[in-house]
Amino acid sequence: MRPAPSRQQAPATGAGLMPLLVDTGALYALADADDAWHRRMRDFLAGERQALLTPSTVIPEAAYLIRSRLGPRIEKMFVESLAAGEITVENLTQADLARCAQLLGEYDFLGLVDASLVAVAERLKLKALVTTDRRDFRRVHPKHITAFDLLP
Repeated sequence: MRPAPSRQQAPATGAGLMPLLVDTGALYALADADDAWHRRMRDFLAGERQALLTPSTVIPEAAYLIRSRLGPRIEKMFVESLAAGEITVENLTQADLARCAQLLGEYDFLGLVDASLVAVAERLKLKALVTTDRRDFRRVHPKHITAFDLLP
């Protein structure tokens, strides 16, 4: 599912690179060649060296959208990309879930999936979020930074 890199990728671990936190919209855009964000997302990620990381909560949401809109064959390709390690899945901790509950109380426009992205970003001190959702993530103020760098 991830575009083939045009150059040898250096491993993110030990290379001083922070992983890129990816939301549902970005994963869906990669899967759907007709999506308005597809080319932009594909081209952006083809030029990046960082590992892709997503919270476990994103996987069922992305899989549902992919299957319902693009069919079972594309959903299978998505799952194969996960199995191949193209995207690392980050499990939520109890503290993450507690933070999600706080975020849901603070931001009525956030759902659990988006709150989990914020909680994981805060825990891992990640500054960038690969997303198609500019409207909501611009309005969130993470604990560890003033605002997310929304990519691409």
